[in-house]
Amino acid sequence: MYTPTGRCRCSRQEAGCWVHARRKFWEAAANKSAVAREGLARIGRIFALDATWKRKPPAEIKRLRDAHLRPHVDAFFDWVDTGHDKVRNVRGSLRSALGYAYRQKDALMRFFENGRLVLDNNRSERALRSVAVGRKAWLFVGSDDHAESTSHLFTLVASAKLHGLDPEAYLRDLIRVLPHWPRDRYLELAPLFWKQTRARLHPDELAAEIGPLTVPAPLPTRDPAEQQTTAG
Repeated sequence: MYTPTGRCRCSRQEAGCWVHARRKFWEAAANKSAVAREGLARIGRIFALDATWKRKPPAEIKRLRDAHLRPHVDAFFDWVDTGHDKVRNVRGSLRSALGYAYRQKDALMRFFENGRLVLDNNRSERALRSVAVGRKAWLFVGSDDHAESTSHLFTLVASAKLHGLDPEAYLRDLIRVLPHWPRDRYLELAPLFWKQTRARLHPDELAAEIGPLTVPAPLPTRDPAEQQTTAG
């Protein structure tokens, strides 16, 4: 939620990835497990049903999920609970698949809380792929402080791409406005809100390398989900 000053008071919660859960069942199915094949069929039904309304507004997606998808997900976890009890003492890929779903239940069901959440974290993994590919080149950063700064920079670049911004242009603008921006309004400079914030700045002042910068009034306080939808 947002305070009257525009600050965000949010707690971070894990949103589970159904692709990871499905991969576990694929591995068990490769070992000719009929139970794992049933798990794949159940998860496939969940993905197929959710895909039918993916282009609808977040509020409508949440309503449709609650009405039509939740019974399938509840049935899946009832099935997982039963299967996990049977194989909890039997080592193998099936126990691994059922155990993963059993332990990750709360995180895997978190997508019901907000229509903007998706079933997988593929986009996040794609954003991190550049880090994984280049990590040998970036292995030595000088110190722990430099490593932390580097991770912050990677996060900004990935977030900028996620929200359709040119990372280089965004970072240039960010460096320009940051010295002038009130500390309690830094959230307005995040990639999620930058298009709205940038539109309210004086173009000539923003284009200048140095000099004064007029800080506009705070953005109107609205629901975070609505702001994200507006920000695109």
